[in-house]
Amino acid sequence: MFTGIIETVGTIASLARSGELVRLEIEAAAIATGVRVGDSVAVSGACLTVTRVAPPRLAFEAVRETLERTSLGALESGSRVNLERADGRFDGHIVQGHVDATGSLRALERHGSDARFVVATAPEFAAELVPKGSVTIDGVSLTVVGVAPDGFDVVLIPHTLKETTLGERRPGDPVNLEADVLGKYVKRHLERMLGSPAR
Repeated sequence: MFTGIIETVGTIASLARSGELVRLEIEAAAIATGVRVGDSVAVSGACLTVTRVAPPRLAFEAVRETLERTSLGALESGSRVNLERADGRFDGHIVQGHVDATGSLRALERHGSDARFVVATAPEFAAELVPKGSVTIDGVSLTVVGVAPDGFDVVLIPHTLKETTLGERRPGDPVNLEADVLGKYVKRHLERMLGSPAR
């Protein structure tokens, strides 16, 4: 389990494609010495398994399913990624690291030192969200401000902009999205009870 509270930002040191598999090495000095092979790490919100530890680097493998359903398939050497280890902390909200959808940054509005992100996404994902509920963008736990049929918006504080990759995002950039798991279960339960998609 993750919480969406990012521990550090890592840098892609290398990517090696082997058929439909991609092997990633990430420079992650801040957490590499506390990680073991087999541990789960959220890489920009996508849960990956550590396959090798060679501080300051961690190695991972991503299969086609992961590459197609997340923005990880667009990574290049030098790309920066948000990193969070799975452990017993509980500071943000329950984050599984199972990316539900990808979206794109539609607009970025600066208000003093804060920033408002407007994210475009499929209506099916927007339907999972509620104002003041939780959402994860590239692994970062955030509070939804408003929801539209084709997207939503959040406000980021200066600390989040500085300590995660979200401060580097520009309109048009792809982002990984995960809805609150509790909301997903409630929605599915209501659909079963009512016999039709819950709105």
